[in-house]
Amino acid sequence: MTVFKNLYFLTACVLFWINQAVERLLGIYIPFIHAYLDDLLAMPVVLGLTLQVFRWIHPLKNYFYFSKMQLTVGWLYFSFLFEVLLPRWSDIYTADIWDVVCYGVGTNIFDKFINSKS
Repeated sequence: MTVFKNLYFLTACVLFWINQAVERLLGIYIPFIHAYLDDLLAMPVVLGLTLQVFRWIHPLKNYFYFSKMQLTVGWLYFSFLFEVLLPRWSDIYTADIWDVVCYGVGTNIFDKFINSKS
């Protein structure tokens, strides 16, 4: 199945877009949602898009999926980049351990509901 037809992937994308529209266009910021929803949705969206590209170019097409090791590397990469490196380079970024937790939860959601092994 294509990732673009997966209900969980589509839900993550739509929630992200709605949150961005509410914050940027309407100027409404709900503190907890503003702080953590994008981090929670980042991994299902980014990994879902990446999985779809890999399925387009991989010979086994719809049988390709990410291993636990690949998912762990993706989670660690995002955590290191956004919670260690960027806060050291710029004051507009803030390191937050709860963001790392959200990336981990999002990675698990991706693995369970989007990273189809069939």
